[in-house]
Amino acid sequence: MILSHTSLPKETFSLKTMIITTSALGLLALYATTVFGLNVLVMVAVSYLSALVIEFMFAKGRKRPLDYGWFVNPMILALVLPPTSTWWMVMIGSMFGTFYGKAIFGGTGKNIFHPAAVGWVFLAFAFPNLMLTNWLNPITNDIVSTATPLIQLNVGATPYPFTVMALLMGQHAGSVGETFRLGIIVLGLVLVILKAIDWRVPLFYLGTVFVVNYLGIFLGLDRFKDPLTSLLVGGLMFAAFFMAADPITSPYHPNAKILYGIGLGVITVIIRNFAAFPEGAMFAILIMNAVAPMLDNMKMNKKYVKEVSA
Repeated sequence: MILSHTSLPKETFSLKTMIITTSALGLLALYATTVFGLNVLVMVAVSYLSALVIEFMFAKGRKRPLDYGWFVNPMILALVLPPTSTWWMVMIGSMFGTFYGKAIFGGTGKNIFHPAAVGWVFLAFAFPNLMLTNWLNPITNDIVSTATPLIQLNVGATPYPFTVMALLMGQHAGSVGETFRLGIIVLGLVLVILKAIDWRVPLFYLGTVFVVNYLGIFLGLDRFKDPLTSLLVGGLMFAAFFMAADPITSPYHPNAKILYGIGLGVITVIIRNFAAFPEGAMFAILIMNAVAPMLDNMKMNKKYVKEVSA
């Protein structure tokens, strides 16, 4: 018998976890504001207000108090969108993600899919031109279409125009919260140290992306990219620490988390290197969210199930 994924204990999601995670995201948002401008704050505010409308409606309809669990996802959504996003795009993405990614499942702790990823994917399909080809260059303040490090890597730009330091410091076009990767790594490690997230998911996610690309290059396959650069472009680093490791939508058992991270890495590499979309992290997260219940119910987790039952 397969147990419900949401019936498994989620002791890692607490008020403390919410405060730590939101604080880390807030620091990234503040940095992004200095790079991309005040529209970042507008995006964050609109995302929160839009999500609050949906959360309040469902809380009132179910006659339940509004819990603190809703506070993280609106910030995440704002940070994974282009800095050129209009207020109405943010509103649609936030409301759609909150409604279809969380509220209809029963609210915090019961959702299978990551709400921010749901919102992002909907916007990517609904408004592909605005989501995938409308970027802001923080140095020139110009709107550009193909200057992000990920797109340059995918098209095989030679010589590659970005150094490792440039990718770490984030002075280039990209989504609001994805560019300052040095900050993401530091804050991600803080989340791990404070036990706001489990280390297995980001480690095996990022490690798999590196290893698969390395093996592809070793075997002489043209579509695979430089392993280190692959880790430092797009929203991969942000997704690994702030989305993939979400204690609600990721597996509960340690062994399942490892397989979950590996699956995320493989799917991300496949989409990045072989599909039409330049970024595969969001799609990988939603696909593996659906697989998480199965991973938690595999026989290898039997001893953990017994411990929980005891």
